[in-house]
Amino acid sequence: MDMLIYLIPASGLLALLFSFFKNTWITKKEQGTDKMIEIAGHIKDGAIAFLKTEYKTLAIFVTVVAVLLAFSNSGRDDSSWLISISFIVGAVCSALAGFLGMIAATKANVRTTHAAREGLGPALQIAFSGGSIMGMNVVGLGIFGLSALFIAYSNMNWDLVKVINVLSGFSLGASSIALFARVGGGIYTKAADVGADLAGKVYEGIPEDDPRNPATIADNVGDNVGDVAGMGADLFESYVGAIIGSMVLGAAFTVVMPEGFTLSAVLLPLFVAALGIVLSIAGTFFVRVKEGGNPQKALNLGEFGTAGLMVVGIYFLITAVLPESWIYNEFTYTSLGVFFASVIGLAAGSAIGLVTEYYTGTEYAPVKNIASQSITGSATNIISGLGVGMMSTAIPVMLIVAAIISAFHFANLYGIALAALGMLSTTGIQLAVDAYGPISDNAGGIAEMANLPKEVRERTDKLDAVGNTTAAIGKGFAIGSAALTALALFSAYMIQAEISTIDISKPVIMGGLFLGAMLPFLFSAMAMGAVGRAAKEMIIEVGRQFREIKGLREGTAVAEYSKCVEISTKAAIREMILPGLLAVSVPVAVGFVSKEMLAGVLAGVTVSGVLMAIFQSNAGGAWDNAKKLIEGGLKVDGFLYGKGSDAHKASVVGDTVGDPFKDTSGPSLNILIKLMSVVSLVIAPLIK
Repeated sequence: MDMLIYLIPASGLLALLFSFFKNTWITKKEQGTDKMIEIAGHIKDGAIAFLKTEYKTLAIFVTVVAVLLAFSNSGRDDSSWLISISFIVGAVCSALAGFLGMIAATKANVRTTHAAREGLGPALQIAFSGGSIMGMNVVGLGIFGLSALFIAYSNMNWDLVKVINVLSGFSLGASSIALFARVGGGIYTKAADVGADLAGKVYEGIPEDDPRNPATIADNVGDNVGDVAGMGADLFESYVGAIIGSMVLGAAFTVVMPEGFTLSAVLLPLFVAALGIVLSIAGTFFVRVKEGGNPQKALNLGEFGTAGLMVVGIYFLITAVLPESWIYNEFTYTSLGVFFASVIGLAAGSAIGLVTEYYTGTEYAPVKNIASQSITGSATNIISGLGVGMMSTAIPVMLIVAAIISAFHFANLYGIALAALGMLSTTGIQLAVDAYGPISDNAGGIAEMANLPKEVRERTDKLDAVGNTTAAIGKGFAIGSAALTALALFSAYMIQAEISTIDISKPVIMGGLFLGAMLPFLFSAMAMGAVGRAAKEMIIEVGRQFREIKGLREGTAVAEYSKCVEISTKAAIREMILPGLLAVSVPVAVGFVSKEMLAGVLAGVTVSGVLMAIFQSNAGGAWDNAKKLIEGGLKVDGFLYGKGSDAHKASVVGDTVGDPFKDTSGPSLNILIKLMSVVSLVIAPLIK
């Protein structure tokens, strides 16, 4: 197995090479008219400007934390200070994955628009290829960085526990960048989106993405910095966290493994991730659609086809890497049991995706009900959307519970960790499907602003409606994996902090549970308040431009797009700091008071955070697609409701309320629960 370990970083390089090939292929595609190229240039410049500003701020944070990690661990042993090196590498890889994915998305958007002039199939291919660059960069940089550090540290003749302790810094770096990228990107995109929707559609009565609206460029920029760079950093962190959590738990088996299998349980997570990369690349070739076809079916074929291949691949991998059976702490583990646990996670992730599709898809009853409720006004739209979001938590939570109990039955805590990794093993194609959405959304915006023929916008809208559903599925997938990953990291924390059991009858632990359960509400309030304040600034600025720029409303003058981009950028950077510090500081503050209380906090934040995240993400996705359903023409009792109708205005209000739900606070919560678990794992040796 000593030589086979080098196949792991090789798989990471393969993903990066595939990403480079796809990027080259997209670059060669035509961009369209001069107007389309000009608009795409504004979007790209705004996105890069935001990321540069954000990363400058994060560079200060990373430097300070790296110094604190090195200082707090100095003197413990000869390796502890290297945790700060792992932290920096993890942060850089996470930031780089988001940046490269966003560059690809801003390159693919205009080419998707041009391809939509020819047909639906070519447009889907370019949008999905742009998303696959994001997916492959995330898994490629994640597995290459993690495995390269593991190999380097393993060659230093340290014991395995020390190697993995130092390696946990990589996950902390990835989690830190992910939270700030998600929150910052979410605030940016929703401040622009809410401002553009209310100022444009409701107050000024102009269509979505109309070039007269000064906030349109900022809105399209936001799709990239929030839903591409932010989501990329999010799943990068989940991916890495699941691998490291599994490795920590696998390290306990080294003392009982038969000869020749000593490191097998530690290396298995890396091999599973490497296999997932190869099969995700294969899965991208399944995604094809003909004119008039259903893009959702094409994307599902790629996603579920890859999952099917993964089940077969995992079986042969696990039975080859692990011994047939071994005993640890009076529990008999088997390779077949570990296989079942991994497949349970993969199946649960796919099932959560299907449930999410039901609650957020335009062809299903929940979204149709919200659309019909819009006929009687904004209040009934919002009530029905909240109800759908709350109802949508039931089945995913049952699936997560079933996955946890079943995986534990087959392989104890190691089984739960492998279930999380099984769910994330197809991250490459899952993220490709997810990143396809904002590229399609951008393509529609460019088509509208460039005044292209109606059929072009109809094709991009068809891709975008599917993109709303794939984005919701991606968020459901990320939340489900976060629950299992957080549990794996929680178990690893208990081992490192030397906590055997948690007794909730103890006041200190019950207090921790309540404190942890409160944090997702506080965190969500911070994020949504930030969006509200920034959107208010945006609406005021759009109103000023319509008042002061003569000819803007008539379309004879050009809006000052840069002013709105600047508002979103400043608001995002300013407002992302406090929620980020909350996630990092609470585990440290509580942990040094009581390690048992910190365990209670982690349990509370995980349960509350998962429920809040599912509720907010699905409610927001359902509201968005209800609006899309009305815009396509909704017939109820013989009356047709479309764009400009009172039902449409009500649906815009619902969609606007749902925007920060689904793109800011909701998806950020799964990072909150994992980051708190990772911080706890890193400080565990200091508080045990």
